[in-house]
Amino acid sequence: MSNVVPRRYRDVSVAEIDRPLDAASLREHLLGRDSYRRTRFIIARHGEQTAVVRVERATEEPLFSPITGVEVLALPHECALLRLPDVDTAVPSQLAAAAVAHAPGARCVVVHGRYEHLSFILDPRPLRVTVVEVVPPEPPKLLDQCRRVLETADELPPIELVLHPVDLRELGGGDGDGRDRLLPCRGSGVTLEGVEVAYLDQHPEHRDWLLLGCARSREIHRWFYGDDADCRDICPRRVEAPSPVLTKCCLLEEHLEVTPGRVTVPWGASLDLVRSGLREVARIAEPAWAPA
Repeated sequence: MSNVVPRRYRDVSVAEIDRPLDAASLREHLLGRDSYRRTRFIIARHGEQTAVVRVERATEEPLFSPITGVEVLALPHECALLRLPDVDTAVPSQLAAAAVAHAPGARCVVVHGRYEHLSFILDPRPLRVTVVEVVPPEPPKLLDQCRRVLETADELPPIELVLHPVDLRELGGGDGDGRDRLLPCRGSGVTLEGVEVAYLDQHPEHRDWLLLGCARSREIHRWFYGDDADCRDICPRRVEAPSPVLTKCCLLEEHLEVTPGRVTVPWGASLDLVRSGLREVARIAEPAWAPA
C-alpha cells in the first residue's frame, strides 16, 4: 500500500539511539522499553541516520507500558529527512508534495515541519486529480479552491492537482470569420486577439456573433434575444481528461454530480462543496492511501 501516513502526529515519537540503525539493533533497543500509550510510530535517529518503525504494546490502558512488537517500516538507506518549517505534517497532501519535490527517490520521507512536529510518508504516490477548468482567469478559480482546501485537509489522501485547461483564448481567437465574440460574463477578464468581445451578462445589443458558452449561456441568450446563437461549447463538464476528474458546471446549483471517474461541482461552488468534491474523487480512486 502506498501513501502510508500517521493519522495524527501525536502518534509519532522521536528517539535518539546510540547504535547504527539496522533492523536487529532497532528491535533489540526498543523491545521491552516503556512507551507512551499514544505512540504508534517511532522515528529513530543516530547521527545522520533515520529509520522508522511501528510499535505495539501488550496494553493501551496505562500511560506507559513496555513495547512488545517492533515492525521496521524503513531503514536509513530508504529514508530522507527534510527540514521544512512551512510544511504542516498533519496534512497528507503537504507531506506528499514535500516528498515529491525534495526527495523523489526516497521510499520514506520524514518531515520536520511546522510547529516543530515530525511525521512521515511511506511510499509516497499522491493521487493525481485532473481539474478541468476554464482559463482565464489564472490560476482558474476551481484549481485555486482545490489548492486552498488541500492546504488544511488532514482527512483527505495525498492529492496532486493537474490542470486540464479549457482556454478561451484558443477557442475564441479570430479565425477570419469577421464575427464578434460573445462571452458569458466579464468576470474572466479575457481579451481575444483580432475580434471584438461582448458579454452576455451585460445584455448588449444583438448582432452577428459567436457565443463562447454552454447550455446555460444558450438558455440566457434565448431568453434575452428570442433566438439561438451560433455557439462554441466551453463547458468543462464535457471535456474528456484523464480520470479521476474534478470539474464544474453551471447547470448544477447546490449539489455534486458523481459519475464514473468524474465529480462535478456547481459553477459557484463554495469551499465546502469543493472539499466534498475532492472527498468524492478520493472515494472513486480508493484505495488511494493508508492512514495508519
